[in-house]
Amino acid sequence: MKRVLLEAVLVAALGTALAFVANALSPRGLKLTRDYFPGSTRSGAAGLPATNSVKGAVGANPTQTSATELALARLREKGLQVIDCKLAQELFHDPRYAQGAIVFIDARNDEHYQKGHIPSAWQFDRYHPENYLSAVLPVCQMAQQVVVYCAGGDCEDSEFAALFLRDSAQVPGEKLFVFTGGWTEWTERGLPVETGGRKSGQPGLGKSATSDKAGGLK
Repeated sequence: MKRVLLEAVLVAALGTALAFVANALSPRGLKLTRDYFPGSTRSGAAGLPATNSVKGAVGANPTQTSATELALARLREKGLQVIDCKLAQELFHDPRYAQGAIVFIDARNDEHYQKGHIPSAWQFDRYHPENYLSAVLPVCQMAQQVVVYCAGGDCEDSEFAALFLRDSAQVPGEKLFVFTGGWTEWTERGLPVETGGRKSGQPGLGKSATSDKAGGLK
């Protein structure tokens, strides 16, 4: 039995040696050091599959487009200029605001306007322009800059109000600006607020200011 096994091993070894010799001498022989599957997944040192990182691959670093960015793109596509809260605040404190050279337009309805608005802002409910146009149009025409705002965020009332003033009331587009943060951002920053009618003299409190007062902070 041992002799049979020994002969089998010798035959197998001899056959393998002859196969290697034949492969080496043949012009079509296989190169044993060549990688015939370059696209295959290889195992790393820790047994994990090694992967190649590809820059710019779809889904590698997806860009999240915010609602604000979409609103900005939409407004600019319609030829409307936009400003942020910082610039709106600067315009509010500009001496020209008291002189009427800078005008703020509140595009919300009467209920929201009466509850609170930017001090001295003119109301222009875009759903009922006929009720406000006679008062708003002259000040817009005389002003150097007109800032239109609404609730901010997803609210589009300021957009439509600005488009109406530009396209229907013929207010020059270069003086029109949409404050995208609107009333929400203005109050969240605790900026000055007026309640009741325009120039009512009734001050209000923004959200931040209200929280500070409730907490006993100055």
